[in-house]
Amino acid sequence: MLLDPYKRKINYLRISVTDRCNLRCRYCMPEEGIPLISHGEVLTYEEILRIVRVFAAEGISKIRLTGGEPLIRKGIVDFISRLSQIKEVKDLSLTTNGILLKELARDLRQAGLNRINISLDSLRKDRFFQITRKDDFERVWSGIEAALEVGLSPIKINMVAIKGLNDDEIESFARLTLHLPLTVRYIEYMPSGNGESWKETDLLTIPQINQRLEKLGPLIPVPSDHWDGPAKRFWINGALGEIGFIGAVSSHFCSDCNRLRLTSDGKIRTCLFSDEEIDVKEILRKGGSDCDLRDRLLAALKAKPEKHHIDSCQFKKCQRNMSAIGG
Repeated sequence: MLLDPYKRKINYLRISVTDRCNLRCRYCMPEEGIPLISHGEVLTYEEILRIVRVFAAEGISKIRLTGGEPLIRKGIVDFISRLSQIKEVKDLSLTTNGILLKELARDLRQAGLNRINISLDSLRKDRFFQITRKDDFERVWSGIEAALEVGLSPIKINMVAIKGLNDDEIESFARLTLHLPLTVRYIEYMPSGNGESWKETDLLTIPQINQRLEKLGPLIPVPSDHWDGPAKRFWINGALGEIGFIGAVSSHFCSDCNRLRLTSDGKIRTCLFSDEEIDVKEILRKGGSDCDLRDRLLAALKAKPEKHHIDSCQFKKCQRNMSAIGG
């Protein structure tokens, strides 16, 4: 079992397999993109597998693949198949923007992927284009339908709610759960990325969202399970799906944090909102042993902070773009 200095059990590793993305979401990056990590600096699949094997032997049992956009990396399906064969890994999931999901959903399921999260901030084609700068809403929705068809369940839709941009769609997203077995998760707009500047006035808090959704009917709490992470889950009576809330700004979940992050260029990050990193790629490429990798893991655990400081006047936005961290 892996415990950090605050006695939190760490069993979850989020892995960014690429910093590249086929969208340009306004809150994430500028229209022209960002400087990319060179291919030679990105961890190979073999290197990631070695890291996972060592970390899993110490207590990591949950893996989530992120990006950038993970489905654009060549060989991702075969990589997932190999990851799924590591016996200590009990839950293997992926976060995607859904553009390539229609073509890959069945292969991903057959490769051993358990669950999928899809980032989608609007159900309107015109607004989807406004937010992402790409005209791909139909492809994303087709990807969601394909994931439902092949049984990649539960399917979670992550909506970043931003005041004045898409907050008029909050109720529309909730209504999806009435007739589809989807979990819609509302995520507070966080100060990260190299996109348009974060302003507190753009923040729509979870209590504000909750208040609006109660107009659709009482939100009935759903008992959490051990894979839930920070989301608080609810259900509207008679719905096929669920609703979740992630309040990283207004009500941080640091006391229950169970995760580390591995960047695409081989750094362990102990907190989404901290720039402190532990280099593991150096060990891999200088002939280090598995024991050396284990020592870096333990060093990362010791460096894990008690909480983030978004609400502090000393808070500084992370230097890395979210697409390189993996969210």
